[in-house]
Amino acid sequence: MAQRHSRLRELYRIKRWIYRGGKPDRVARLLNRYWAGQYSAGGRLARSRDVELEVVGRSSGRPIRFPIVLADIDGDWYAVSMLGANANWVRNLRAAHGHALIRHGGQWKVRLTEVDPAAAAPILKRYLDVAPGARPHFPIDTYASVDRFEAIAVDHPAFRVDGFTPLAPGR
Repeated sequence: MAQRHSRLRELYRIKRWIYRGGKPDRVARLLNRYWAGQYSAGGRLARSRDVELEVVGRSSGRPIRFPIVLADIDGDWYAVSMLGANANWVRNLRAAHGHALIRHGGQWKVRLTEVDPAAAAPILKRYLDVAPGARPHFPIDTYASVDRFEAIAVDHPAFRVDGFTPLAPGR
């Protein structure tokens, strides 16, 4: 058990390192490109919550695509920024007034609406349940109470996704 925790801590350290400064380094960008392709195609390695999100770059005007994991609560889907409020996709999404595209074996024009941080704690908790790759970037354990998530909600924006209906429910 101690050896497993040691390996997990090392994996988390590496994950934080490839995203140091809140931005993906070259290795992280390559991994993101690979997973975006998997998620976009809706392939065997992708659950219905694993999607490619495309937003228009606020400076370049070009489409920017990357993989994300959506959290589901009471029939609604949510996107959460594991890297915080200054993540590039968050700033691009805000500049695009929430308009984006989701791909997962199909394509959906969606609107992402930012959730008030006061209501985001249960979303963040669910997100950590379904997105284990995001856990190293959160200063809280997935088993913490919802009350503890309230303290970090302002640092990790959550967005309700309107217009996405997965092709393979329940995966």
